[in-house]
Amino acid sequence: MNFVVRSSTGIDVWEISNKDDPVPSKRVFKPFFKETRSAARCLAYSEKYFACGTKDNVKMYNLNYELQYTIPLTRSHILKFSPKGTYLIVYEIFISTKENPNSPNLFIYDADTGKELISFVMKKHSEWEPFISNDETLLAIMMSGDVHFYNIANGTFTKTTQKLSGKVGSFSLSPGQNTHVALYLQGVKGSPSMAKLFKYPNLDASATVASKSFSQADKVEMIWNKKGNGCLIITSTDVDTTGVSYYGKQALHFLATNSDSFSVPLKGDGPIHNVAWSPKSNQFIVVYGYEPANASLFNMKCDIVFDFGTGIRNCIYWNDFGNLVLFGAFGNLRGNIEVWDLSKKQQVSTSLATDTTLLEWAPSGDVYFTATTCPRLRQGNNFKIWHYSGALLFELIWPDKQELYELAWQKYAENFFKEPVISSNKIEGIQSSQPQASTKKYVPPNIREFGETGESSSSSVAPPAQGPIPGLPPGYTSSSKFTQPKKFSQRQSGNKHQNADGKSQHQQQQRQKQRAKPSNNDNKNKNNNVQVDKPQMSEEDKKKVTAIRKKLKDIKGLKEKQEKGEKLDNNQVKKIAMEDDLNKELKALTLS
Repeated sequence: MNFVVRSSTGIDVWEISNKDDPVPSKRVFKPFFKETRSAARCLAYSEKYFACGTKDNVKMYNLNYELQYTIPLTRSHILKFSPKGTYLIVYEIFISTKENPNSPNLFIYDADTGKELISFVMKKHSEWEPFISNDETLLAIMMSGDVHFYNIANGTFTKTTQKLSGKVGSFSLSPGQNTHVALYLQGVKGSPSMAKLFKYPNLDASATVASKSFSQADKVEMIWNKKGNGCLIITSTDVDTTGVSYYGKQALHFLATNSDSFSVPLKGDGPIHNVAWSPKSNQFIVVYGYEPANASLFNMKCDIVFDFGTGIRNCIYWNDFGNLVLFGAFGNLRGNIEVWDLSKKQQVSTSLATDTTLLEWAPSGDVYFTATTCPRLRQGNNFKIWHYSGALLFELIWPDKQELYELAWQKYAENFFKEPVISSNKIEGIQSSQPQASTKKYVPPNIREFGETGESSSSSVAPPAQGPIPGLPPGYTSSSKFTQPKKFSQRQSGNKHQNADGKSQHQQQQRQKQRAKPSNNDNKNKNNNVQVDKPQMSEEDKKKVTAIRKKLKDIKGLKEKQEKGEKLDNNQVKKIAMEDDLNKELKALTLS
């Protein structure tokens, strides 16, 4: 079982020997192939080939890693194989020059020969990706707001008369035996937005298979199950008009090829962190709400069939067989990992992988890797191989002044591996050489001077939060109750002596007088009492909070660009690296 590692020194292919040994710790991890190209940019696997792109060209290897041919493309950015591996798709970032203002930047090649079959000019990075049906007889691509279709036969792409037009925001082609098209139509002049399903080639408005209307959405993500008979649609707005969330509002909808359409009911408010279909295509999991987040398993009727409870998590990863699911707490969270056995509906293991930016299950379904990669993090790059039981099997720390970019498992035929039998037995692993994260909780500067130690329990799981704080970034909650400093209480109350319920005798006497003798100054006294009981944030602090939230919103936009494959400059990467410090500063200000 092989995996590839792309770094600043080139591309290495590793193998796992003794992968079937009943004692996982006896497995051997070693590299056996190296392509020394420091400018390696992208890679892709099919069941037959391995492709990699450099600053000089695109190279195609067989799975014995023997070079088959070279394609003279110098700006390859993304590589992708068609569903059966017949075609190689190469995407370059669009560049317009005076000599050639409309130069093609999307190419489709015959994977066996390297012959170019068709090319397109794709100026918008957000619309670059073409979809090819599972039987590889149809290509769909969005250009200038319209969806165009091409029939594929013997390597020839022939444009059809079929087209989807209008206010098309995005679309997606289903996998599976029957080809369906999911379409998002943006609402105009106060009319609602729509998501629709069509069965190709019946694309008339009267031939809609299923539809769902919803309020205006700035972004829509479409997620098909493996069989192609169900599609989840995440809608989001950039601004939440209710003021509950600084980052906008999200909703989850479901469309099925049997004409069903539902709004997926989620318990409580908060962001939708992640949505993922089971590889069996009959269920899906949603992680949602403020941290600690809920995780629920839904069926095809959008009923909750199992609740995983709350936990510190924001990511979902199914293994290829659908019998194990992993919840991760990455990004701004600490790196907690939970693995669950879906057949028994019980947790198998917990572990901690701090600073994880990449995770992927092996095709064998019993191990997975985690990695800390560049450009998300330029220090502490590494990758680790884990057993589902939580045992660490292998670790490689990247040398200083070198950067780790990407890992990927080799692709195998669907029935190449058997579904792993899940055991509750404890597996022996190795000890990580990396220092563990501090067990001390973060203490805002404004209360450190009053003797707060900030010590927490030695548990690797974060303490339960008290509840969401509206207006802060998704996933933020207050994990500790604010303690009013003694100096403040004494200065404001004017009396050090307090009775059992915590209120000064002077305050109680004053309130009794106010109740006995109403006056026109009641409202003023009430306002004064509020100021005594609670510290109020200054105008200067409010301005700082607004500025920090704007910076965090900008960082969110940069991270979305990064996830789409766009290359960021050094200043943009530095901004992303400031995210944790900004969140800490924001937390300190809002508790002051």
